[in-house]
Amino acid sequence: MVATVATGADNPGVNSSPLVLLHAFPFDARMWDDARDLLKPVTFNQCGGDRSPDLVVIADDVVALLDERGIERAVLGGCSMGGYVAMAVLRRHPDRVAGLVLADTRAGADTEEARANRLAMAARVEAEGVGWVPDAVLAGLLGPSPDAAVVERARELVLAQDPAEVAWAQRAMAARPDSTDVLAAADVPALVLVGEHDALAPPALARELAGVLRRGEYVELAGVGHLTPLEAPDAFASAVLEWRRRAGV
Repeated sequence: MVATVATGADNPGVNSSPLVLLHAFPFDARMWDDARDLLKPVTFNQCGGDRSPDLVVIADDVVALLDERGIERAVLGGCSMGGYVAMAVLRRHPDRVAGLVLADTRAGADTEEARANRLAMAARVEAEGVGWVPDAVLAGLLGPSPDAAVVERARELVLAQDPAEVAWAQRAMAARPDSTDVLAAADVPALVLVGEHDALAPPALARELAGVLRRGEYVELAGVGHLTPLEAPDAFASAVLEWRRRAGV
């Protein structure tokens, strides 16, 4: 089952492969809105529905979307959870991946503590809804001096999410495997992009991730945190476009 398609168009010009952007948790495809004009991405809402909480089902949705649009290979870009989905696609369908943009994400599986925290949040969301979530998570997701409009937009997006999908995503992320070996074996151009103040997937970890990749590049965006496409959409889009021109994808 393909999740709801939000928007998308093939990238024009020198870029030979369409760009598919996969959103972070707990958001939806609208997190890419301010980068759309520059990047012209294909995006969709990553929905688990009543399926087993495993990111491979979203990975298969990505490939089904490519098939639906007649796209043989795509550059996959993911922010945070979206990066985990991109890695799952690479594991299951490596022949469909022309390049990677891994933003504010990590290759490793959760620690036991992180897994327990995810499962606790899933249970609370199911019991109480998402009204409490922005106050609990946004301070840790955004940079030290976020624009008020960015904070409001992030809050709006979180509050719009279905509690069942939020819980599903947390359980799916808690179950994900380590992807280091998968990334190390990938012979495709890759951009690792991170916010200077990302506390969840910090620059030091991002530099390690870039080092794992055979053809990895590293870019750090100043002044922002874990949600680079929301906090600095123009800088994010420019970094991706410049990398695509250099890499020829």
